[in-house]
Amino acid sequence: MKEQIISNIENPRQLEELYRDNKATFRGAFNMAYADIREHITAQIWHERLNFETNEISWGTGRELIFVIIASFLSGLIAKIPGLAGLDPEYFYTRNVPFIVFPALSAYFLWKHHVRPQKILIVAIAMLIPAVYINLLPDNPKSDTLILACIHLPLFLWTVLGYAFAGDKLNSYKKRLDFLRYNGDLVVMTTLILISGGLLTAVSNGLFSLIGIHIEEFYFQYIGIWGLAAAPMVGTYLVQTNPQLVSKVSPVIAKVFTPLVLVMLTIYLVAVVYTGKDPYNDREFLLIFNLLLIGVMALILFSVVETSKNSGGRISLFMLLGLAVLTITVNGIALSAIVFRISEWGITPNRLAVLGGNVLILANLILVTYRLFQTIRNDDSIEKVEDSIALFLPIYGFWTILVTFGFPLIFSFK
Repeated sequence: MKEQIISNIENPRQLEELYRDNKATFRGAFNMAYADIREHITAQIWHERLNFETNEISWGTGRELIFVIIASFLSGLIAKIPGLAGLDPEYFYTRNVPFIVFPALSAYFLWKHHVRPQKILIVAIAMLIPAVYINLLPDNPKSDTLILACIHLPLFLWTVLGYAFAGDKLNSYKKRLDFLRYNGDLVVMTTLILISGGLLTAVSNGLFSLIGIHIEEFYFQYIGIWGLAAAPMVGTYLVQTNPQLVSKVSPVIAKVFTPLVLVMLTIYLVAVVYTGKDPYNDREFLLIFNLLLIGVMALILFSVVETSKNSGGRISLFMLLGLAVLTITVNGIALSAIVFRISEWGITPNRLAVLGGNVLILANLILVTYRLFQTIRNDDSIEKVEDSIALFLPIYGFWTILVTFGFPLIFSFK
């Protein structure tokens, strides 16, 4: 995009189109190119526009605020269904927690982007069918396919949220990357909201307990549950109306944790060899190994996106490359252990699900690592690395569909 900005510096309309297509990438590329185009008055105007900072908080439009309040209330109402309808909370929440969050967020982006009615219908069906399906599955707590469906259902609904977020640009890689950026910012903002809510809860309960009034149960039932349910919706609203709130926090997280995780992972692999831990026969160790893999993979994707947005230097790219190579090593060990367990004890729903997920992650990691190496060697833009990430997002979505809806049928609900 840097070259496009330079070549179109005398074409304001084209610059505006580039900016609206991907605001975060445009800002990073423009700041990189500014030294070469700073004599142009257009470039000076854009520089002030992109880098102007304000301490004021925007609360959006009145209609948007009303929408967020209603959506938050409905999310809280869904969370209260067990208490209102007398249902078993464990049965309800294990199957329906994703429906507290994702329908409201999807509706927000559909409304905000003014999408076509056909797309609204598709999202509604994609939410309704899983809601009916997951609650009709046999109530067998020992069923592996039920557990897998409950684990992968949030990932499927996250994919539907991405579909709603993309609006009419479903095939745009840049829009998919914007979705990942939004998720990173949302995690930061929601965490801050939950910490603040936790402090408010502690202070409120403590003050009332001092005067002999115990409000813990009432507070949790009528304030806490609604607050927890509304946090992602409120976080989304704040991130969308005030992107500057976390625009500097996310890059710091990426830059701080990437080298720390790189060092930790290196030490961990050495420790695994030293202690003689065996992922081939130790099921719990293999499970932790895979959770580690997923967490590091998510950090790599997040760091690549943030490095691109903030014009990260070569040192950041080298650390990402090292982390990717180490993660491929971890993935290779986990994958070989899974193949070994399947060859020894046969196929089960859990083993097949972990095998499929590891194969997808390995393929994605290899492509990301190759593109990172090419970027460093040729001193290219990181956009090709971004594309390798965006390419795989729909593939992960299809895999969640197979595990959530296909595995219970394939394995006869076992």
